[in-house]
Parts: sequence; C-alpha cells; structure tokens
Amino acid sequence: MKHYLRSSSVCQAIWVGCVLGGCAHWQTSNLEPKPFTAQIASKASDASSTPLQPEIASGLVRNTDVITQNTAVASANPLASKAGLEILQAGGSAVDAAIAVQMVLGLVEPQSSGIGGGAFLLHTKGAGPTRRIQAFDGRETAPAGADESLFLNAQGQPLPFFEAVVGGRSVGTPGVLKMLAMAHQQHGKLPWARLFEPAIHLAKNGFAISPRLHASLLADAYLKLDPSARAYFYQADGVPHPIGYVLRNPELADVMQRIAKEGVNAFYKGDVAQAIVEKVQQHPKNPGRLRLQDLAQYQAKEREALCFDHAVRANVFEICGFPPPSSGAIAIGQILGLLQYAPNALKAPVQGELNADWLHDYAQASRLAFADRAQYVADPDFVEMPAGNWRSLLDPAYLKLRAQLMGPTSLKQTPAGIPLRAQKSVYAPMSDQAEFGTSHISIADAYGNALAMTTTIENAFGARQMVYGFLLNNELTDFSFVPQDSQGRLVANRVQANKRPRSSMSPTLVFDKASGELLMSAGSPGGEMIIHFTAKTLIGVLHWGMTPQQAIDLPNFGALGAPMVVEEKRFSAGTLQSLRARGAEVRELALTSGIQAIVKQPMVGHSNNWISGTDPRREGVVLGQ
Repeated sequence: MKHYLRSSSVCQAIWVGCVLGGCAHWQTSNLEPKPFTAQIASKASDASSTPLQPEIASGLVRNTDVITQNTAVASANPLASKAGLEILQAGGSAVDAAIAVQMVLGLVEPQSSGIGGGAFLLHTKGAGPTRRIQAFDGRETAPAGADESLFLNAQGQPLPFFEAVVGGRSVGTPGVLKMLAMAHQQHGKLPWARLFEPAIHLAKNGFAISPRLHASLLADAYLKLDPSARAYFYQADGVPHPIGYVLRNPELADVMQRIAKEGVNAFYKGDVAQAIVEKVQQHPKNPGRLRLQDLAQYQAKEREALCFDHAVRANVFEICGFPPPSSGAIAIGQILGLLQYAPNALKAPVQGELNADWLHDYAQASRLAFADRAQYVADPDFVEMPAGNWRSLLDPAYLKLRAQLMGPTSLKQTPAGIPLRAQKSVYAPMSDQAEFGTSHISIADAYGNALAMTTTIENAFGARQMVYGFLLNNELTDFSFVPQDSQGRLVANRVQANKRPRSSMSPTLVFDKASGELLMSAGSPGGEMIIHFTAKTLIGVLHWGMTPQQAIDLPNFGALGAPMVVEEKRFSAGTLQSLRARGAEVRELALTSGIQAIVKQPMVGHSNNWISGTDPRREGVVLGQ
C-alpha cells in the first residue's frame, strides 16, 4: 500500500502526539503549513461545474490499524476521541461517548460540526435476532417562514452559491442537541451533565489550534467578515492564530454549562435562542427567516433504519444505513447491488492500484444511483415514496433491469428508473448542485452497543455566523435552489416550510446476516462524495478482505453524474487513459474524505476484538480498551 505524504504530516504528527501525551509547550515557528487554495464555485446550479469539496486538503499522514479488545472510539480529532474514551472508561455507553465527542468536535473542529448544526445517528443494541437498530434524525429544518423562492433572486434566477451561504439566509433550525438528548434518554448510562465536562474543560482552559483548523482558517475568505468569528479565530491583522496557539472559548463553555445543567431548552429557548434568531434576521446583507418559534418547536425524529442484504461469495451481510432525508443508504445500496451484475465486480486492487475495468463498472453503477437520487429522494414527510417504500429502489429485480444499461462505454445522460410497481414520478430531477459536510464518529462500548454518527454544519464554517462561541449551519443550501424545471414540474428536494433538506450523510452499520452479530461501523464526511467514500470502505473490507485502514487508505473516486472524479496523484496514467478510452470524462481533485471505520475482528483469546482505522487525510485517531 502506497502512502503519499505532504509537508503538513510532520506538523500534524507532532500535534497529535502532544494533545494525547499532554505536551505543555512546543515551538511552531517552523511547522506552519503553507496556505491551501479553497475550491469555490460561482453557481450552485451549474451542472457542469466540478464538484466542490467540503473542506480543503491539508495533507496526508501515515495511519495504522488500531486493535482494541472491548471498546473503540473513532473520531476526526484526538481530543474528541480522548473525551469519548474517558466517558467509556467511566462506565458510559456508546451514546454517552458520542455526546462527549460531539461537544469537543464542535470546539476543536468548528469548521465541520457543532451545536449549531445537525446529525444522523444510527444505533444498535444487543446482538442476534433480538438486536434493536434505531435511526435518530437530528437534521436541520427550514424555518416556517421559508418557501421555494428562498434561493432565487429578484429575477427568479438561483443565487450564486456563496451569496446564498454567507449570512442568515442559509441557516436551518439546528437539530443535533435535541437528537442527542433523545438518544441519551433511551441509551444513556451516565448523567447528561457529566458528558459535557471534557468539552467545558477544554473551552475554559484552552486547546491548541491544530494544523487542519489553521489551514482551513487560512483558506477561508468569509469567516473573518463576522466580527465575533474574527475576534475569536484571527489576530488583529486578520491572520489566523498559528498552529499550537492556545484558543479559549469562555462563551461556549458557559452555554455548554447551561445545557448540561438545564437540558437542551437552554439552547432552544431563552437568550441563546434569541441571539441565534437576531444573528440570522439582522444580517446586514443576507438576512434569514429563522424565528424563535422554529427553535422552540423543533423535534428530533426516530426513523426506521434502511437495511438490505448484500452477498459476497459465501457470505451474506445485512447493511443498515440512514433512510431519507438521507440519500446515503439508498445510493450505497444501489451501487453495491448494481455491481453484483457487473463482470468485474470482484477485481481487487493490486499493490494499491484500482483496476480500470472495475472503476468503469463502479462509475456506471454510480451514475444510475445518482439519477434515482436526483429524481426521488427528499424528506419523506413531504414526498411520496416510489411504490410506497424506499426499498423499492433497492429491489434486486429492479437493479437487475437497471444494470442492463451498464455497458462498455461510459454513460452520459442517465435518466432515473421506475421501480417495479411504481408510477412514473411527477417530480423533476434535481440539477447538480454543490453539497458539503461534515464529521463522522464510530463508537463501540463494553455493553454490546455501537453507533455510527455523521454530524455537520454543512460548508466549512457553515454560514460564517458565530453566536456565543459556536457557528451556525448553512444547511438550507442542501435544498434545490431551483424549485421546478422548465415544464413546471416541481423538484422533490425544493425548499418548503419545516422541511428537512436531503443529505448524503451515510452512517452505516454492517451485520452478519446469519448470526445478527455487528461486524462494522463506518461513515465519512465529504458532501455528495460521502456516498463514494463510504462505499469504497465497505467494498474494501467486505469484498476484498482488507483491514479498515487498508480500505480507507485506498485512493478516492466516484461519479456524481457524467464526469468521473478521482483523487489527484493517486492513479497511474495508464488507469486514467483506460477510463478515458471508454468515453469517460475524468477529473483529478483533492478528494478530502474523513472516514472512520471500526470492524469486529475475532482473535485468539479475545472474543470482542475491534480493529479500526481513521482517514489519513484528516487528524482523526482511534482510542479504546
């Protein structure tokens, strides 16, 4: 397996060692990374534009598989993983640990998630036929005052993407806290207040700015426009504080203390809620429609996990993901199902090089899956499911018919299919549009519980609006900016009051079909590419017998529509030429994933052994006992 290192890896390694080992002081003068160029699109509705990445590339590090016996915490930041392990060691559950991890992530990785955003949490309890799988939905909602014109200008044209993002217009009602409270009520073992202690301590006493946070601050053009954010993240001259600078956040510490003591109403009602609403409504250039009633009336939801069978040789797995408003489980299930009919489905990489024939088949399957995604998937409280069930899109007979479209040349125009027993959709397909996100957490506890949770404020630094030390999301830009097509057909994922925008977040749990034993928890950030990053990891582990770290380390790739995107400098010229010879448009990008994966790995004398990996493209670590 090849590893590609960049200059920031040295800095990152030193920083990780310090945060976990308790370094008090270290010099950063020679360790600051060079600034990276952020990828920016002019229009969200430009179907021909290169897919945006949620966050900049900030280098690769060498990671190795981590083996633990009973518990595992995988997150995007060492301090967050450390907080989760502390909670598990104190007797906490996986949900308890996830709450602690989330609170720390919102502090130390504020560009990706926080209490001003939302999340999907997939949880399993028990084993075998009696296990219980639950999907907790903390997705943000559109304000009651929002409508389908939200992202249109006076001429009825879609706003340029960042004109829509920056300010109050894009802010949805945050849902992560109410969702975590719901999950804790059912599965928590430690007191609610205890779970906030690691983050409160760090917020009060300070934490060292990481290489990735520093690089993200350098690359962002909008965050410093907000006075509160500028005062917190930047020096007087507008330059970000350097790597290793101890950042303290007493405002956020105070808010978390109140939430810990009073519960989530300390966030959804009172002066915190008032401050959020004022920030949104009073933005000088781009005000939004969020109201106090939206916050007070927000409800997290428990949904039925979307599970499907997946056979690999003699093994049958049950793969469970998140249902709509997430598109992740459907798209991943379709890709895996379509590949079953591809001639090169089981061609494994050789010395880390992915087979061009297999990549072609994968891209074909992806285009078919994303066509269905654009046509059908939206908030199930607002749209009808095809044939009355989302599983109609995963029906093996339907996928076998769709697979007939996969040929030797690259698909260009790929219309949606019509599932068996379904009527032709009345909706227009959603045009390609920028989509961002996030951070992922995978945890297994000592009680037989495990979870996969993907959490987000959408774009890096969200709407670039800071309130009481936390950032607000820009989640509403996950809706279609264009509400209808030229024929007047409405888009399923258009803006509507109180609606949840479609997401690509793909928290995933994998079980042995026969025994019901949990085998794997995985997920990733990455906007629409989340689907591909997660699918790649599942294929690597389940199809090719890789360890989670080996699967995560594989080059990233995917197709959202006609163009195929591949991770830059990770594919040979011969492979790229072979894809282009089949008619594919291939673009090389810095595909910055952030995959976490924990896999059950029985070993002699250790019945509950976990082997885990984290993405070398970010700063995550796995900790456990």
